[in-house]
Amino acid sequence: MTEVAEKPPFHTMAPEQVLEVLETGPLGLNPDAAQARLEQYGLNELAAGKKISAWSILLRQFANLLIIILLAATVISFFLGEHLDAYVIVAIVLACVVLGFVQEYRAEKAAAALQKLAAPVAMVVRDGKEQSIPARKVVPGDVLVLHTGDRVAADARLLEEINLKADEALLTGESTAASKNLAPVADPDKAVGDRKCMVFGGTVITYGRGRAVVTATGMDTEFGKIARMLAGVAVDKTPLEARMATIGRVLSVICLTVAVGASVLGVFRGHAWLEMLIWGISLAVAAVPESLPAVVTGALAIGTTRMARKNAIVKRLPAVETMGCTTVICTDKTGTLTKNEMTVRRLFLDGEVVDVSGTGYEPSGSFEIGGAAVSPGDHPVLAEMARIAMLCNDAALEESEGNWTVRGDPTEGALLVLGRKAGLDPEALSREFPRVAEIPFSSEVKRMSTFHPGPEGVLMYVKGAPESLLPRADKMLTARGEQSMSRQDREAVQEQAAAMAREALRVLGLAYRRLPAVPDVGSEAVDPELVWVGLAGMIDPARPEARQAVQQCHRAGIRVIMVTGDHPITASAVAREVGLIPAGTKSHAVITGLKLNQMSDPELKAALREARVFARVDPEHKLRLVNILKEQGEVVAMTGDGVNDAPALKRADIGVAMGITGTEVTKETAAMILADDNFATLVAAVEEGRAIFDNIKKYMIFLLSCNLAEIFILTGALFIGMPLPLLALQILWVNLDSDGLPAFALGVDPKSPDTMARPPRPPEEGVFSRSVIGLLGVISLYLTVILIPLFAYFYYWNPWGFTDPDQVLAQAQTMVFVTLIMAEQVNAFNCRSDTYSLFTVGFFANRVLIVSVILSTSMMLAVIYWPPLSELFHTAPLRWQDWVVAAGLSVTLIPVVELAKWIIRRRGRSRGRTAAAA
Repeated sequence: MTEVAEKPPFHTMAPEQVLEVLETGPLGLNPDAAQARLEQYGLNELAAGKKISAWSILLRQFANLLIIILLAATVISFFLGEHLDAYVIVAIVLACVVLGFVQEYRAEKAAAALQKLAAPVAMVVRDGKEQSIPARKVVPGDVLVLHTGDRVAADARLLEEINLKADEALLTGESTAASKNLAPVADPDKAVGDRKCMVFGGTVITYGRGRAVVTATGMDTEFGKIARMLAGVAVDKTPLEARMATIGRVLSVICLTVAVGASVLGVFRGHAWLEMLIWGISLAVAAVPESLPAVVTGALAIGTTRMARKNAIVKRLPAVETMGCTTVICTDKTGTLTKNEMTVRRLFLDGEVVDVSGTGYEPSGSFEIGGAAVSPGDHPVLAEMARIAMLCNDAALEESEGNWTVRGDPTEGALLVLGRKAGLDPEALSREFPRVAEIPFSSEVKRMSTFHPGPEGVLMYVKGAPESLLPRADKMLTARGEQSMSRQDREAVQEQAAAMAREALRVLGLAYRRLPAVPDVGSEAVDPELVWVGLAGMIDPARPEARQAVQQCHRAGIRVIMVTGDHPITASAVAREVGLIPAGTKSHAVITGLKLNQMSDPELKAALREARVFARVDPEHKLRLVNILKEQGEVVAMTGDGVNDAPALKRADIGVAMGITGTEVTKETAAMILADDNFATLVAAVEEGRAIFDNIKKYMIFLLSCNLAEIFILTGALFIGMPLPLLALQILWVNLDSDGLPAFALGVDPKSPDTMARPPRPPEEGVFSRSVIGLLGVISLYLTVILIPLFAYFYYWNPWGFTDPDQVLAQAQTMVFVTLIMAEQVNAFNCRSDTYSLFTVGFFANRVLIVSVILSTSMMLAVIYWPPLSELFHTAPLRWQDWVVAAGLSVTLIPVVELAKWIIRRRGRSRGRTAAAA
């Protein structure tokens, strides 16, 4: 027997040939053969993959360089007796570790979620007898028995089918159930959604019945391919994680250099080695922003809360920031840009086009002809069409807490909604026209008929493909009653049907016939002499807010690309409706999966400059697109709901799953979930992400400029032979007092009004842009320039006239201590923007910052004037003149930074003009 694992193109073979290749028959396998194949191919289940223990994931969190630095800072703080600092640092470390553990542990559950898609039991034929067995024991060569509602146990080639339909949306992205048939598909590379003679494991039979021979099980199925891809997809660090790692490495070098250099220099200058060791370690601790993880995590957590209120649920905190630097969004169509609810949009009856308003399954809308409203009560043909739509129907419309859903076929659901929009009551209509017989839809005749007794005999209502009904219609219903159907009438109907199809509308014809009595429903004689009523064109409509959301993305410099398994015509129509494809764009703007297979990577890269829609794609295609975009330096967000989206979601910089229609696999894989399945929610997520990054940048400018200033001041004074301007405990207090509360306040700064009016920042641009580096240099050097002379003046000139050298030194160190803290508080306001003037962003917009400065000042006063603390920190009380000097020097930082920002803005405009000219 041919090895099934090689996956020959079974969809290209006739049923008899498939049975021959698989060495089985219509009566199925015997028990011995089934057991042998079970041992050969293994259980019909998805491999769980290499399981990583929770302990391994937990320990891996401590391999982060910044975590190691913080742990070292903890030991140092304990050594110096600063237990409060140590406790705070330990709490920060534990918070980071727990957060990372939760993120990774949830990610590992993604592959396990695929297992839930497996059917628990399967009906098979063995030795000619139907029997129910655990689905995990299904083997290649088994014959499956399929009924409505069954979840298919494995990939299989159909042997027989009667009106069989399968919901394959999880696998292909198709918005409607796929009709099946027995005809082989000639092209071996045909997309999964076009292999109509196959059924696939994990999909659901929605209509009809059939039998199929199993061709692949477990990891060899189409779902197995997805599971294999998902396990093999590497997850890159988010831009924020990468930048934080870089900052951690830089800070570690600074710590080591400062600690060693300052200690050696101090000893060389004559200080005791133990004193300099402790002082150098304190300075190293000052160089490490202990609050960095707390502020970053806090800013992300606050952003997460804001986004949750807007229906964007974030599973991984760095995803908040990643969303802000997204340059490309690859979005699915069904359920994302569209509502995933079939809706009748257009009718053609009595020679007139009727537009139907309303979207989705909510039964509210109106009818218009040529822009003028029309009532079904005043239009007998429209009223008759609505009656046929409701009675020749097996679906049910249900409402729960204001949400309308359809139980049954989505196409029939759309017709039910049409009838409700026309004012019909389904229960009253069923009582008036009870169904007494029916001829179900079949792929051979492509129509469905129901029979209803009435006052004037039996009414036969028919719906189906126009090409199936038109040849059987010799009359048509008009406002003047039934009339003969002319050749021109038929051509008009055909032209309208073709026009609707070109607009991606699914077209159904509706007709009726009057009979004296209920006929033999097995007879074809009931089909001729139909009275034609009209055409109904329906589509899964775009969300009303999707077009505006796409436009907002374009204004923000974000490309939106539709990647769907649906038909190219349908995808193109929706893309035009939401503005992805401008009006007049040629059809080559849509690239199919088949064409994608024929394109090399360089060709695909070139095509991606213009292409906005990829249709009829497989999971491999989605993953390839994400990889190519990432190779081009793009930050990619991928939205999806089906299992087929999971590998691409995992590979993307940020995967976004749908909360309502999304599968457990996509939800577990994704970094973000849209609770309302609304593409417009992504716009809010992008805005929030950009604001979060802006705040992290503000915090970093503030923190590092202050810390660099401390290092320059202390090492500079030591280098030129001056006493130590600050003691070890004073250094630690400056960090605790000034770097803590104001830094946190910057992490929650209000968003800038131009947040969504600028393009995404370049993916390679980290926190340290030119403007940031410039401000860091200006602020830290200016503070050094004013504070070293300040210390020299108060120490060497001794304006107080003290005679005790220790008292003089204490007063001078207190002046540096106070002025440095006050200058850093002023600096917090300067750092609310790295480009805009403080007078533009405002002094009072961030109330949290104002409160933090008040608290910081109170803590500083306590250290100076409360004896227990002043004695501990070796501070001395200051005169009012000293406070004026300290405040005056601190405020001078404002005009200096304003001048630097003005230069930055001017250079930015100059670079912009140069780029535009190029």
